[in-house]
Amino acid sequence: MQALSLTINKRQGQNQYYEESLAADVRLLEMMLIPSGTFLMGSPGGELERLEREGPQHEVTVSQFFMARYPVTQAQWRAVAAMPQVNQELDPDPSQFKGDDRPVEQVSWHDAVEFCARFSAHTGRSYRLPTEAEWEYACRAGTITPFHFGETITTDLANYCGQDRTIGNQEYSGSYGPGPKGEYREETTPVDHFDIANAFGLCDMHGNVWEWCQDHWHDNYEEAPVDGSAWIEGGDSSRRILRGGSWINFPWNCRSAYRDNLTPDYRYNDIGFRVCCSPPRSLQ
Repeated sequence: MQALSLTINKRQGQNQYYEESLAADVRLLEMMLIPSGTFLMGSPGGELERLEREGPQHEVTVSQFFMARYPVTQAQWRAVAAMPQVNQELDPDPSQFKGDDRPVEQVSWHDAVEFCARFSAHTGRSYRLPTEAEWEYACRAGTITPFHFGETITTDLANYCGQDRTIGNQEYSGSYGPGPKGEYREETTPVDHFDIANAFGLCDMHGNVWEWCQDHWHDNYEEAPVDGSAWIEGGDSSRRILRGGSWINFPWNCRSAYRDNLTPDYRYNDIGFRVCCSPPRSLQ
């Protein structure tokens, strides 16, 4: 097999960010500055394993915002779940795979929105879920390849199913394109387990846990917004967007352009989220 060459963006520590304290002995919430810019959203026609739902590719201009370096951890979740309720109760310990620095999972879209509401009330800043366009723009960080790593992915770079599996009558590959097979860990890993970030300083954008977005589900990008805003007009208002793939998924599910959807009350052990925020005045 031809040797695989990947360009890996290691964290350089040069990205602008701010830190938010949630509670004593809890990992700080690191909010990375995502600069404004324009990108092609969706996958090109020739991308391996591409689905029609990922097109048509279209140009989107995104305004500056902040996004959490990692998915929300279980320790961070507990700290916010202990804050005063805004609209609904939160289970302080919903996750199947326990660990303070593992991503919280088994949280619904409604749960994630409540987390943002409580944390916003606590800090006086407006925390929210990313829009689907913001998520893909932040994930790509200027790249146009299927993954921000490059043309393929390995389980040394991300947590996904790197082994061939048969589910029902369908066979699925643990490799993507020329990439190798790898591990199937069958559980989450701590955030930043791989010590790899994209050019915006974001970690774990591929695999580990799915991440909720604000948008309603649309079957494709026909007439999608081009300003990076949440697409909540038309479409299926009973479903919300998920991005990034997870530990249980195959590599093609973890591509920058791949998109899926579930009902907003759905919870499973591979679904989490990360938060966004508008820039603090001191950094505008």
